[in-house]
Amino acid sequence: MTNPENDIPFSHIFRVADLPARKATRFDLAPDAAALARMTEDLGLLALRKVRLKGTLAPAGKRDWRLVATLGATVVQPCVLTTDPVTTRLEENVSRLYTGVSKYPTDNEAIEIETEMPEDDTVEDLGTEIDVGEVLTEALALALPLYPRSTDAELGTAAFTEPGKTPMRDEEALPFAGLSALRDKLNKDDTPTD
Repeated sequence: MTNPENDIPFSHIFRVADLPARKATRFDLAPDAAALARMTEDLGLLALRKVRLKGTLAPAGKRDWRLVATLGATVVQPCVLTTDPVTTRLEENVSRLYTGVSKYPTDNEAIEIETEMPEDDTVEDLGTEIDVGEVLTEALALALPLYPRSTDAELGTAAFTEPGKTPMRDEEALPFAGLSALRDKLNKDDTPTD
């Protein structure tokens, strides 16, 4: 199911008022083909398969809710060096705490000049709904390899310079690279001639 309000590719909403207050609510989500196509496009992937988020939403204290789940997905991304397809299987643990105590000041609260942001990025504000599909999409985006590389891709060397000049190599840019040439030249000059 898609939520047109916040334009996310996959949505599965639980209304907090409908959740049982004394026991965990289990869920097992697998986006349909249309949602997978939207997620593939939004995340810039070549393909996306076997996506599943399985877990529970459970009461945590009097007003809070804790989501604990496992995300599994097979993603295909272009190699950063060759653009060949790179397939990666992702298995990630996902945890969120939805709390009624806001971690951000509201418009009515005084805001200090320096505000320290909380370090725990698993804490979310509790509203009237919890969108587990949005959690799936966010967790998937965070779990993607940043620089996918195929096993046979090698990073070559490139040397650039002005036309007609010899390009400088990495070895020549090292701080003591010229000393060996200088030593050889000095030794050659000091050698007696017969």
